[in-house]
Amino acid sequence: MTVSYRQPGLVLTDRRFTVPLDHDDPSGETIELYAREVVARDKAGQDLPWLLYLQGGPGFGANRFIGKQAWLGRAVQDYRVLLLDQRGTGASTPANRQTLPLRGGPAEQADHLTRFRADSIVRDCEAIRPEVTGGAPWTVLGQSFGGFCTVAYLSTAPEGLDTALVTGGLPSLDAHADDVYRAAYPRIERKVAAHYARYPQDVERARRIADHLLTHDVVLPNGYRFTVEAFQSLGIMLGGSEGSHRLHHLLEDAFVRTPGGPELSDAFQEQAQSLLSYAGHPLYALLHEAIYAQDARPTAWSAERVRAEFPRFDAAKILAGDEPLLFTGETIHPWMFDCDPALRPLRETAELLAARTDWTPLYDPARLAVNDVPVAAAVYHDDMYVDTAHSLATARAIRGLRTWVTDEFEHDGVRAGGPRVLDRLLALARDDA
Repeated sequence: MTVSYRQPGLVLTDRRFTVPLDHDDPSGETIELYAREVVARDKAGQDLPWLLYLQGGPGFGANRFIGKQAWLGRAVQDYRVLLLDQRGTGASTPANRQTLPLRGGPAEQADHLTRFRADSIVRDCEAIRPEVTGGAPWTVLGQSFGGFCTVAYLSTAPEGLDTALVTGGLPSLDAHADDVYRAAYPRIERKVAAHYARYPQDVERARRIADHLLTHDVVLPNGYRFTVEAFQSLGIMLGGSEGSHRLHHLLEDAFVRTPGGPELSDAFQEQAQSLLSYAGHPLYALLHEAIYAQDARPTAWSAERVRAEFPRFDAAKILAGDEPLLFTGETIHPWMFDCDPALRPLRETAELLAARTDWTPLYDPARLAVNDVPVAAAVYHDDMYVDTAHSLATARAIRGLRTWVTDEFEHDGVRAGGPRVLDRLLALARDDA
């Protein structure tokens, strides 16, 4: 049963689909996918081409827009849009600490989660496309991890694509997770330096908070163990267009005077826990390194191991001197599964995924080299989350792909830049730029 309703200028319809859990066993267990169809109110009766949006992540459902926010207002000028909650996310059949025990123990849970990477997401898209479009190919817009899925789509089912648009999400075709993080830590350090240049007062504020966390056991209201490493991980915000400003506002009033001396304020702790918790997107933590796994090499907590090669990220050593504290960003560590109540029951499952050695390839370089689908990609200069050099190497490997390399936006440019970013990519894909 579909349900339609209205927002300003739009008609929205809730869509639900049943797909195999394992596409290699189409008669086996099924899961449900949720998607929201969006069309301009004045075009609701028209036969429009479709645009499928694949959200970043992994582990996040599609944006819940209100009206014609961000890029959506531009998209509905030409398309009927499908905002898909990828498997395990949003309103699709969930995969989290509450539901995963239904699969069995940690080994069964880890096996189950191997079916939640880009390859399975692409097969989901192909399974629902005939029902949505009547069999016609559609345009795909992939943001960040959604771009990884789009490249996997071009590798495995290009016949389903009319056009492919990627924003901040061209993955390396062959880099191991170690290569990804070895390139990431210097970028993160540059973002931190830029933040302190903008807000020099935050150098002392960050050191003071870190010192407090090194010398006190702090448990946030939701039960999260707030360690200095957890505090450093708030640097994930620095990859977004407003992230530096948001981090500054978080740090400016962290302490409050109490009869027992300075303590981290309730307001600061409340904000911190909302930023740190993976309750709403546990697959991000569980599968983040697995999205780079394509061979027999385990990821083996890559970000944690590679971090040891960059001692300036060691908070205790930095605080023993007078250097600024370095934040981290978009790196997943084993301690997160000890600190976060939403992840603690999944620690052993995460360990098994990190040790796994039977990952299958996600991309087909030979097929990409003869690609004939129009492809355009926005590559953000010094993107904190996706390495620019890796992205440009992939752009060269995909036949016909046209890039727009810009420092006008950060990683979330498709949201911050909205219609302008989508316009530019559509023009590139149509060879109108």
